[in-house]
Amino acid sequence: MPCVTGSTFHFWEIILRKLGLIGGMSWLSTRTYYEHLNRLVQASEGLRASAPLLIENLDFAGLQRLSTPEEWAHAAEVLADSARRLEAAGATALIIGANSMHKVYDKVAAAVSVPVIHIAECVADRVASDGRKKVALIGTRNVMLESFYRQKLIARDIELLPPEMPFVDTLDRIIYDELLIGKASRQSERELKTILTNLEQDGAEAVVLGCTELEMIVDVDANVLPIYDCTRIHAEAAAKWILG
Repeated sequence: MPCVTGSTFHFWEIILRKLGLIGGMSWLSTRTYYEHLNRLVQASEGLRASAPLLIENLDFAGLQRLSTPEEWAHAAEVLADSARRLEAAGATALIIGANSMHKVYDKVAAAVSVPVIHIAECVADRVASDGRKKVALIGTRNVMLESFYRQKLIARDIELLPPEMPFVDTLDRIIYDELLIGKASRQSERELKTILTNLEQDGAEAVVLGCTELEMIVDVDANVLPIYDCTRIHAEAAAKWILG
């Protein structure tokens, strides 16, 4: 017991639920989640509050640009093992700090008894609640082309613009060759602005950033179209869990 003299102190503890974050995919994304979560908890609970987090930062070197079923099966085991460790350490809910890795969400969720908050479900809820009917989804190749992410939006009667392969190739290159290693070139900013302008001309009412690092080159709050920042929306849902 600390020694206190000269005044009377009242001690109390705000009980917040502990969140587990499977991170490192990339570490830049993990940093963004960390900042969002702490700022959200601080905004709710006061300037001295911080988010109770357990973070396992995985090595992304062996988990990027996966293509074969064997590679994805390995990734599923890596993330499931991480989820088990975080649950054993006391996490009461989990999030996967990467859009692409939600392809193995079902395997991860099945490995633990605590809830795993799905990023695409959070985004779909937000888009639907805003009344958007036709949006564009941009991100890595697997996010844009495969069903595991797109179906969450379609299930809420949200029409998605069909992915155009030149856009897919450009985005995949920018994400993997630049953003995941912390680069954000002016050329990439210009290319993204062109893509967003074309999506607006194609009839998109809004754009979903289906990659946590895309906020590095997209002005989320001032753009030609409303932007749904998946990382921010996911973090808001996770902070809501923490706060109970």
